[in-house]
Amino acid sequence: MRIGPKYKIARRLGAPVFEKTQTHKFVQSQQRKDKSGRSFSRPKSDFGLQLIEKQKARYTYGISEKQFAKYVKSSLAKKSSNAVTELYETLELRADNIAYRSGFATTRQGARQLVSHGHMMVNAKRITIPSMRLSLGDVVSIRPASARKPLFASYEERASKFTSVPWLKVDAGKKEAKIDGNPKFDAGNSLFDINAILEFYSR
Repeated sequence: MRIGPKYKIARRLGAPVFEKTQTHKFVQSQQRKDKSGRSFSRPKSDFGLQLIEKQKARYTYGISEKQFAKYVKSSLAKKSSNAVTELYETLELRADNIAYRSGFATTRQGARQLVSHGHMMVNAKRITIPSMRLSLGDVVSIRPASARKPLFASYEERASKFTSVPWLKVDAGKKEAKIDGNPKFDAGNSLFDINAILEFYSR
């Protein structure tokens, strides 16, 4: 997925959707723009607001429009499950997102490269598909042949300062992480509104 100027996109969406915009410096710059009255204006229509929420989610996970639409439509089609829960789990349980959440990479883009280049394993089997959906009980680890590469030289030190999500059990010493629960969507701590996204695609 090709991404344009990240700071500009984050300011337009009004949310720190990229890791590099999740800094105190960026927040301060955003506050200064808001006070000056030169901040980006947001669409007032329901469609415009829903579009912004969709873009927030897409850029957060680094997913193309085609792939994201496929996820949403699949979630809406599953009558046996809650669409909000289904979509959130689909996004969170991607192999590249798990690698990022486990601290193996500092950005989702970096995690995607780790997976696509074959540096990661799931249940002791090498994987190369970033969009692969994992399940409860799966164990993600660094491939032994890749463990000594500079990419992971400071992993244990980085992992000691890293706070993972509650549903992931990370073992820095073994360089692995186990999916120990199901991702739970928390609207209060999310950068985007999943219900608005579902409404956007339900039109």
